[in-house]
Amino acid sequence: MSKIKELFSPKDLTQGTPWKRITEFAIPMLIGNIAQQFYNTADSIIVGRYVGDNALASVGSAAPILNLLLVLFVGIAVGAGIMVAQYFGAKDRGKLSHTIGICITLTAIASGVIMIVGPIVTRPLLSFLNTPDTIIDWCTRYLIIYFVGIGGLAYYNILAGVLRGLGDSLSALIFLLVSTALNVVLDLLFVAKLGMGVPGVALATVIAQGISAVLCMVKLLKMKENFDLNWKMLKLNKEYSYKLIKLGLPSGLTQAIFSLAMIVVQSLTNSFGEMVIACNVIVMRVDGFAMMPNFSFGSALTTFTGQNIGAKKIDRVEKGAKDGTLIAVGVATTITLLILIFGKHLMGIFTDTKDLVNLSMHMMRILAVGYIAMAVTQSLSGVMRGAGDTITPMWISLITTVVLRVPIAYGIAYFTRSAAYPTGRPESVFISLLVSWVMGAVINIFFYRKGNWRRKGFAGE
Repeated sequence: MSKIKELFSPKDLTQGTPWKRITEFAIPMLIGNIAQQFYNTADSIIVGRYVGDNALASVGSAAPILNLLLVLFVGIAVGAGIMVAQYFGAKDRGKLSHTIGICITLTAIASGVIMIVGPIVTRPLLSFLNTPDTIIDWCTRYLIIYFVGIGGLAYYNILAGVLRGLGDSLSALIFLLVSTALNVVLDLLFVAKLGMGVPGVALATVIAQGISAVLCMVKLLKMKENFDLNWKMLKLNKEYSYKLIKLGLPSGLTQAIFSLAMIVVQSLTNSFGEMVIACNVIVMRVDGFAMMPNFSFGSALTTFTGQNIGAKKIDRVEKGAKDGTLIAVGVATTITLLILIFGKHLMGIFTDTKDLVNLSMHMMRILAVGYIAMAVTQSLSGVMRGAGDTITPMWISLITTVVLRVPIAYGIAYFTRSAAYPTGRPESVFISLLVSWVMGAVINIFFYRKGNWRRKGFAGE
C-alpha cells in the first residue's frame, strides 16, 4: 500500500541519477500526452468514419482558432509549472501555497473571458479564413460548444501542470486516461448512435475534460502535507500574480504567435480545397502522436530544471539537459522510422478514400526528419523555461513561425502556380513547416550554449 501511495506522491527531482529521474517522470507524461492527443484523434476518426470527409475537414479547420483563444491558459499553466517546481525544489511552503491558489483564481477569470469572447468571434474568424461554405456551419457549432464548456479543459491543464511541478506526473495521467475512455464512449454515443454529427464530438470532449479537471482538484485538496489551499491563498496577490504572468506571458505569446501563423497558413490550406484540408487534418493527427515524446521530455526537463534551480544545483541541470536531449533524439528517430514504414496504415484509420491516404502519406514524408529536430528544440527550450527564461523560447518561436514559415509557405505556393495548381502546390504548407523546425533546433542550440538562462532562477529570493 505504501508503494502505491509513493507512486502518486510528489517527487523530489533534485536527487538520484538525472537521466533516470527524467525518464521516470517523462514516461507518465508521454502516456498522458498520447491520451490527450487521442481526444482529437478519436474525434477525427469517428466523424470521418460516421459522417464523412467534410466533417473531418471541419474539425481540422476549427483547430487554429481554438488554439489561438487558449493562449491565456497556456500562459497560466507554464508560469504555474515553473513557479511550483522552483518553490517545491526550494522547500518554500508559503510561496508554493500562494502560487497554487492564484493559479486557480486566474484560471477562473480566463475561462470567463473565453466563454464570452469565443462564441462572438468564431463565425467572423472562420469567414475571414475562407472556410468553405460546405463546412463552416459545422466548424461554428463545434467551436461554440467547446468555448462554452472551456472550464474543464482549462482547469485540467492548469491543475495537471501544478501536479507535474510537484513531481507527480502519474496522478494527472490516471485522470486523463479515465476521461479519454469516457470521451471515446461519448463520441460513439453522440455521433454514431444519436447522429449529432460534429457538435456531438465537441460535447463529448467538454464533458470528459470537465471530469478530469474535477479529479485533479480532488487530488490537490488531499495534498495538505505539501502546501495549504484555502480562501486566503485563492485571493489575488500582486507579487505572485506578477511573477506568474511575467513567466507565463512569453509562453502564452509564443502559443499566440504559433496559432496566428497556423491561422494564416490555414487560409492558404483552405485555398487548396476540401481534399487538402482533410489531408492536413490527418497529417496533423499523426503528427500529434509523433510529437508527444518531444513535448513529454521538454515538459519533464522544465520540471527537472525548475526543481534543481530552486535547490541551486546548476551542474545537475546541465547533466540532465544533456541526458534528456539525447534520449529525446533517440526516441524521435525511432518514431520517425516507424512512421515512414507504417504511415499508410495510420492514414487508413481516418478514411477509406485511397487518394486521400496517398496524399497524406506524401506530405508526412516531407515532415519526417523534422521530428528529430523538434526533439532538440523541445528539450533545450524546456530547460530554459524551467530556469525561468521564457523570453528566449518566445523569440525563437517568433523567428521560426512568422519570419520563416509563413513567407516560405506563401512563397512556394506563389512560385508553383500552374494550370493544374492555380493556387500553388499544397506541399508548400509542409515544406515551410519542416524548414521552421530545423532552424528552430539550430537557434535553440545556440542560445542554450550561450547560457543566459543560468541567471534567471528566482525561487528562494
